[in-house]
Amino acid sequence: MTQKRVLITGAAGFLGSHLCDRFIKEGCQVIAMDNLITGDLRNIEHLFKLKEFEFYHHDVSKFVHVPGNLDYILHFASPASPIDYLKIPIQTLKVGSLGTHNLLGLAKAKNARILVASTSEVYGDPMVHPQTEDYWGNVNPVGPRGVYDEAKRFQEAITMAYHTYHGVETRIVRIFNTYGPRMRLNDGRVLPAFIGQALRGQDLTAFGDGSQTRSFCYVDDLVEGIYRLLLSDCATPVNVGNPDEITINDFAQEIIKLTGTNQKVIYKELPTDDPKQRQPDISKAREILGWEPKISRQEGLKITYEYFQSLPKERLYEEPHGRDFSQNIK
Repeated sequence: MTQKRVLITGAAGFLGSHLCDRFIKEGCQVIAMDNLITGDLRNIEHLFKLKEFEFYHHDVSKFVHVPGNLDYILHFASPASPIDYLKIPIQTLKVGSLGTHNLLGLAKAKNARILVASTSEVYGDPMVHPQTEDYWGNVNPVGPRGVYDEAKRFQEAITMAYHTYHGVETRIVRIFNTYGPRMRLNDGRVLPAFIGQALRGQDLTAFGDGSQTRSFCYVDDLVEGIYRLLLSDCATPVNVGNPDEITINDFAQEIIKLTGTNQKVIYKELPTDDPKQRQPDISKAREILGWEPKISRQEGLKITYEYFQSLPKERLYEEPHGRDFSQNIK
């Protein structure tokens, strides 16, 4: 990988920033791109001093140009949590459709291999458990979550079309719940929400009756799976996640024990189309990539909690960058 040029979109986000670190470590020249709607330059500021790293402030929904050769493109630009994509639904749809189209065109022009970040959300509220790659999903296209789910489903479809029609080297990773340092405490996902509430001395908020399940994968494990998939010969979608399933109620108790707080769990109405079960079948990743998660939830949560504890106190109460999202709703 030494001296390979890699474009990473969504580079200032949670996953994108960790991918930047990994490809720098592998000896690559990294071109990072982000429009900073949900990304945060603080996640990648440690890389700006490196000659192997450059940053483009750009929205991939508009035409994307990168001078020089490119070997790989990793498309991770997209709002990824309900609090974001419910605020900016049009932008979410555009980055999954127009943005993916632009980057596939760039991959074709540069003769680069492209890996796109899909999601377990393509399975919707699944009627098959655990979820395998050949399950087509149970998605409500006109529900509030549809803007994200259908953007990702379209992204997969156009990616496969570029592969079969144009011969572009494509890879598709279906990412399940991931956690670790650099998550936003206010991004609406259950893990940072619980930890943020514990650190602020608030009760933990669960939705529904808390019996729904999630499967949490530590970010370093996910990045390793993505790296292996990029370098593999597999063009069809691959689940990458941790199959260690847990109910939200049990997870809340783990957070209370971890943080040493005595908050109680309070319950609110379950959001529309919220999936009741999430567990990846990773047989394909094991077979093709020789990959499976190594970091236990206990170990990963400890690292993540220590990261959040280390943040300045004002960031516990920080709104999503104080941004006016209305400018992006077009």
